[in-house]
This record gives sequence, C-alpha cells and structure tokens, in this order.
Amino acid sequence: MIGILIVAHGTLGESLIQCAIHVLGERPKDLLALDVTAQTQSNMLDRARTMITELNSGEGVLLLSDIYGATPCNTMCRLLSPGEVEGIPGVNLPMLMRAITYRHLPLAQLLDKAVTGGKEGIFYITPELCDATAGC
Repeated sequence: MIGILIVAHGTLGESLIQCAIHVLGERPKDLLALDVTAQTQSNMLDRARTMITELNSGEGVLLLSDIYGATPCNTMCRLLSPGEVEGIPGVNLPMLMRAITYRHLPLAQLLDKAVTGGKEGIFYITPELCDATAGC
C-alpha cells in the first residue's frame, strides 16, 4: 500500500486526516501529516525524510501539499524521487479521499486518481443542483 504524507501550513494536514477519519470511521493506515509552522521550519526536511521512510512499505509514498510555491510545497519538491516519492500540490478533502481509496494501485495511477478527485471535487453549485440531489 502506498503511504501518504500531507505537508501543509499550520494544522491543515492533520485537520484533513481528521475529516477522513470522520468519513471512514477509522484512521487510515500509513497516513501522516507534517504540519508546517514557523517553529518547525528548521528541521522540517529531516522530519519529512523520517516520515517518508516510515510510510514507505516498498510501493512508494504520495506527498500532498497545500499551495504550490509555498514552504510546504518547496519542501515536498526537495523530497521527490520519480516512481518512489511523488507529489501533488493543492490538496483538498476530495483529493485525499480519492488517494486513500486508490492507494492499492501503482503510484503512477494513484497520482492520476488523486488529481482527478481533487479537480472533480471543485465545481460551481447551483440551487437547481442541490434540489436535484435532495439538498447538499
């Protein structure tokens, strides 16, 4: 199973994990968060490497970060190893849920599923759509 590490500002990573636990009823295995604060930046890269080692059962690790170009994503970029440690910026709950659901697939396929889940989870919702789905 592919491990997942969320690298994000503040407590966003752990908050997303808590949301996933709420939806699934239990904490998914091999899912961790590296919460980035001003106090953690000095040893963040070392902590991330340790977490990746812990998460990697031989099938790889998917890194998810919040904003492209910010410190969490820049850290993620320094950890990438094609085919072994891959990364996606712009994490949201639909992306995380898709990643958790499909992490039995090869890493390359998981990347596609996670990105698609993140994109499909964002759309303009109208009152008509809410009425058609019995409310939102």
